[in-house]
Amino acid sequence: MTSLIDSGALQVLVVAFGIGIVVGLTGMGGGALMTPALIFLGIPPTSAVANDLVAAAINKSAGAAVHLRHGSPNRVLVKWLVLGSVPMALLGSWLVTAIGGEEDQQKFLKVAIGCALLLTAATYAMRMYFELARGIEDDPNAPDPRVHPLPTFAIGALGGLLVGITSVGSGSLIMVSLLLLYPALSAVRLVGTDLVQAIPLVIAAAIGHVLSSGVDWSVLIPLIVGGTPGTLLGARLASLVSQSIVRRGIVMVLTLTGLGMLKIPPVWVGILGAAMVILGPVGWGLLRQAHGVPAFEHRPFPLREKSSRVSRND
Repeated sequence: MTSLIDSGALQVLVVAFGIGIVVGLTGMGGGALMTPALIFLGIPPTSAVANDLVAAAINKSAGAAVHLRHGSPNRVLVKWLVLGSVPMALLGSWLVTAIGGEEDQQKFLKVAIGCALLLTAATYAMRMYFELARGIEDDPNAPDPRVHPLPTFAIGALGGLLVGITSVGSGSLIMVSLLLLYPALSAVRLVGTDLVQAIPLVIAAAIGHVLSSGVDWSVLIPLIVGGTPGTLLGARLASLVSQSIVRRGIVMVLTLTGLGMLKIPPVWVGILGAAMVILGPVGWGLLRQAHGVPAFEHRPFPLREKSSRVSRND
C-alpha cells in the first residue's frame, strides 16, 4: 500500500493530470504522450505500455459511451476497423514477448516507440492540415459516404499492430487514415467513429500486455486518478485556449521525444527544436493564409457583462 503513495506514484499522478489536460483540450495525445513520459520517469517500457493501455481502456470508455448515446459514430466503419484491429493488437503484444529476454524487449520497445512517435507526429500534422483544408465546408448533417470494407479493415489492422506493440496510434494513425479514405465524413462522425473503435482495440492490446507483463498498481492507479480529472479540466478549458497552438506544441514534443528515444545526439535534437519553434508558426501562418483564413488565430477571452453595481446613469 505504501507504494501507492510514494514519490514515484505522485510523479505519475502529476504527469497523468498534465497530459489529461492536453487530452481534454485537444482530444488527442493520450498514449503518444503518456507512454514516453512514463519511460522517462524510469518505468520499464514493457510496464509503461501495459499500464498505459489499461488506463486508456478505462478513460476512453466514458467518451465512447457519450458518442454512442448521441449516435455520432459510423457503426459500419467501427465494425470493419475492429475486425482488423483486435486480432492485430493481440499479435502485436505477442510479438513483444517473442523477442527474447527482458533486456531485449526493453531495447526493442524504445526503438519501436521512438519510430511510432515520429509517425504519430507526422499524422498529427497531417490531421491539422486536413481539418484546416476542409473545416469551412464540414457539414455534420451530411450523409455518410459508402464504406470500403477492405481498405477500412487494412487501416484497422495496421493501427492495431502499432497499438499492440507500442500503445501509440489509436487516435492518430487511424484518424488520419479515415480522413484520407473518407474525406466527406463529417468531423463529429469521424471523432465518434475513431473513439468507439479504439475501445475494443485498446482492451485487446491491454489484455495481451497484461498477460505477459502484469499490472503495476502503483503506476495504474495514479494514471487513472490523475488522468480523469485532468481530462475533465482540459475539456472545460477548451473554449478558452487555441487548440491550434496546443496541437502544434504536441507535434513538436512528439518529434523531439521520438528522436530522443532513438538516441539522436541531443545537439541535433536541440537544433531541430529551435527551428520548429521559430519557423513552425511562420509556416503554419502561411498555410492558413493559403486557405483563406487569418495567419494567426485570435481567441479573446469573452467579456463579462457590466456588473449590476454600475448605475444606469453612469
